[in-house]
Amino acid sequence: MLKTLAFRQYTTKELKPEGWLKNQLRIQAKGLSGNLDKIWPDIRDSAWVGGTCEGWERVPYWLDGFIPLAYLLEDDDMIARANKFIDAIISRQQEDGWIAPCSKEKRNEYDVWAVFLICKVLVLYADCAKDEERIKPVIYKALKNLDCHIQGNTLFDWAAARWFECLIPLSWLYERQPEDWMLDLAQKLDIHGIDYEKLFADWRYAERREGWSFLNHVVNMGMMIKAYALRSLFTGEDSNAFAKKAMEILLCDHGMACEHFSGDECLSGRSPIHGSECCSVTEAMYSYEWLTAITGDAYWADRLEKAAFNALPATISPDMWIHQYDQISNQMQCVRFPEGKQPFDTNSEESHLFGLEPNFGCCTANFNQGWPKFAMSTFMKADDGIAVTAIAPSKLTDGNVTAEIVTNYPFEDGYTVKIKAQKPCEFALYLRIPEGAVNPTIDGRPAESGYNKVTVTAGDEKEIKVSFSFEAKLFERDNDMYCLRRGNLTFSLPIGERWEKKEFVRDGVERKFPYCDYEIYPTTAWNYAFAGEDFSIEFGEVGETPFSPEEAPIKIKAKFVPIDWEIVNGICTETPLSREPKGETVELEMIPYGCTNLRMTEMPLVN
Repeated sequence: MLKTLAFRQYTTKELKPEGWLKNQLRIQAKGLSGNLDKIWPDIRDSAWVGGTCEGWERVPYWLDGFIPLAYLLEDDDMIARANKFIDAIISRQQEDGWIAPCSKEKRNEYDVWAVFLICKVLVLYADCAKDEERIKPVIYKALKNLDCHIQGNTLFDWAAARWFECLIPLSWLYERQPEDWMLDLAQKLDIHGIDYEKLFADWRYAERREGWSFLNHVVNMGMMIKAYALRSLFTGEDSNAFAKKAMEILLCDHGMACEHFSGDECLSGRSPIHGSECCSVTEAMYSYEWLTAITGDAYWADRLEKAAFNALPATISPDMWIHQYDQISNQMQCVRFPEGKQPFDTNSEESHLFGLEPNFGCCTANFNQGWPKFAMSTFMKADDGIAVTAIAPSKLTDGNVTAEIVTNYPFEDGYTVKIKAQKPCEFALYLRIPEGAVNPTIDGRPAESGYNKVTVTAGDEKEIKVSFSFEAKLFERDNDMYCLRRGNLTFSLPIGERWEKKEFVRDGVERKFPYCDYEIYPTTAWNYAFAGEDFSIEFGEVGETPFSPEEAPIKIKAKFVPIDWEIVNGICTETPLSREPKGETVELEMIPYGCTNLRMTEMPLVN
């Protein structure tokens, strides 16, 4: 038997987004995610569906977000398009179970990371479409073939780095049809793959390194956080210890102000002018979602919120038609860097531009899993009831019980859970209070950060009010710089923007509005230092596009002074030239990091 999870995810049939979260998904469906199969050759004409374009990770990446997006929104057209891709992929599976678009002669050269990924997507589809009877034999044959394939073909490259991802479809299959060869495959994957326990036991990547490596690749880091928690399903080992240790090391050595970790393309230190790849954000979120479910530790739900409310929206345009490959904490402009002068380790001079496919196309396909999977993580199922995990407006139907989270969090404090039962019942409700909350209460009674268990005896309707607030505080960063946080939101000083459109064709792929590339130039001053630690918070209405500079629903007024701060090669220097005030103190508004396109996040504090 597999180890029991602390919580289990609900499916898109049971869980639906509400409020601002549903609107985020609607924006995403109207944007690039909902149209990528119409405009991008690597999806539209992929070898996965019989075309001649890329036949590796891009179609699985896209489907991994598009499928739950379609089913959460109950969009018939999107569901039909998802079905079309799944049907085409299944129809091309070989007799022996091989599922990837690759000739038999070239299988030994094919990086089976894409096989892990498509099997993971098929599991997601089976749950969303309630199509388990058809999908289970497909996954069985694919994994059985994989087991035979790696008997004589050691995992290499991305498959070796991401071996644990295959444990997701493997554990799903084992729960339904346990056979001994599946345990063999789980062990083979572990033995063939990178040993991250050894990597972190003798950690040699505390400093930023030039050059590219699988071992400190930022997306691999985002994924591997859950590696041994997934393995624990088969082994019964501690599911939390390694993940906590790895997370602590990554944040200590490479943590950003927004509480993600840097990597452009590999781990790149704590500097506010080094970036982090978009894929690393969505994959870290997926790791936090699994860790929340496996461990039941509220720490991972807090990590999920920090990523979802800060790094995820910051790297995607508010209309979700374009994205960055690398986001930067102190991003005072997004202009192509001079040749060879980019601050990134291995990424191009265009990696921080907003566009269709800046630097590399993996993020074009992969960014879209972020919001749908977050929406599927608002409620989770406990053995004895229901848990509120990630806090956002959402509605759950679990048999006899309907539960709804009513809130504008993180743009307001607290939330209410409405319970309705068609017939009397009793169950446990685990109500989460975010870390750092001030004066938390549940229906007026003192509560604690983390999960608070409440026994619900439900008849008709019931409301449970969860109240808390946060303090706005400066947190010290390197080089005597500071950033402002309030709860799970990091705040930035927004900079006025002038967008310059770039329409062109490269390698046969057209960029045209609304999915063209852009350079963004600043139109307001950005060279400031904090001039005190008195902050006043203003809550506003949550509009149609809450993660945008114009409609930021929460603002913090702070005092600043202008200082000397240089621009070198298209970006501000890591620290200012001088911390001496160059003018009068001014009061300016800061907004959530995730609402900004241009921003200053780390700044000095002067008297």
